[in-house]
Amino acid sequence: MTDGQGTDAVTPHDPTGHVEFVEAVTTAADVVDAEGVVVGEVVESIEVIDVVDADGAEHAVAIDVVDVLDADGTVVDEVVEVVELEPAGEDADGELLDEDDDEDEVPPESPFDRPGRWYVVHTYSGYENKVKGNLENIIKARELGDRIHEIVVPMEDVVEFKNGKKVTVSKKVFPGYLLVRCTPSDDVWFAIRSSPGVTGFVGSASKPTPLSRREVESILHVKAEGIEAPTKRSRPAHEFELNETVRIKEGPFADFPGHIAEINEDQLKVKVLVDIFGRETPVELEFSQVAKL
Repeated sequence: MTDGQGTDAVTPHDPTGHVEFVEAVTTAADVVDAEGVVVGEVVESIEVIDVVDADGAEHAVAIDVVDVLDADGTVVDEVVEVVELEPAGEDADGELLDEDDDEDEVPPESPFDRPGRWYVVHTYSGYENKVKGNLENIIKARELGDRIHEIVVPMEDVVEFKNGKKVTVSKKVFPGYLLVRCTPSDDVWFAIRSSPGVTGFVGSASKPTPLSRREVESILHVKAEGIEAPTKRSRPAHEFELNETVRIKEGPFADFPGHIAEINEDQLKVKVLVDIFGRETPVELEFSQVAKL
């Protein structure tokens, strides 16, 4: 495999005055088969431009284009990525911070490593918080605090669109279920099963099945402040259509027009093709960042 590197000369074409070319670098590498025969080439071209938004703020944007060519030089695949480059922060002395400075930070505690094991308790739907309160009262009354350590009703922040605006609401991740971290024993099982609103455990009737590390950590995400359930997004109704021309409302391409090439309802995003230097470049934006014309 061989590598080469050079700099492209690009003439900026910017009728709006929003974009200023900074630099471009192209790298190429041969693709060889098992016998060492060159069967194609991968060419990566990175253009860095300065974009001035509607408020006069400057943004450095990198446009990364990766082309995969076959032996005849025909492009068989292309990946285009637009990344806004954020400036490095400064320390108290005004020195630029190294991106690797955060590597020495202590990772947050995993809830799986706390005493006891995590079990899933099935309840009547809508009674999750009431069951949690009942269990807490039983723990106090029977002095089981050293064996039933924690009761969690997993919640999530769900983003919905109402009247054209994003609204965040809190909802239960698993309606009809809650998590209990406990040290197993016969009286612990009996106390939980006998709590009003509880219908049983997930697992066999005689031996509930504890959650694995992966399951616990995928449900209970930990930040420095404590436990936080993962944020999920709903699939809202929207008014956008493919190939529709829209205006970008904010970000480095504010006030640029473009047309919608892709709509991702799960992530609440659209991919808009924007004309930059005479070339259509896809830019991924949230629903709230674009407006219909």
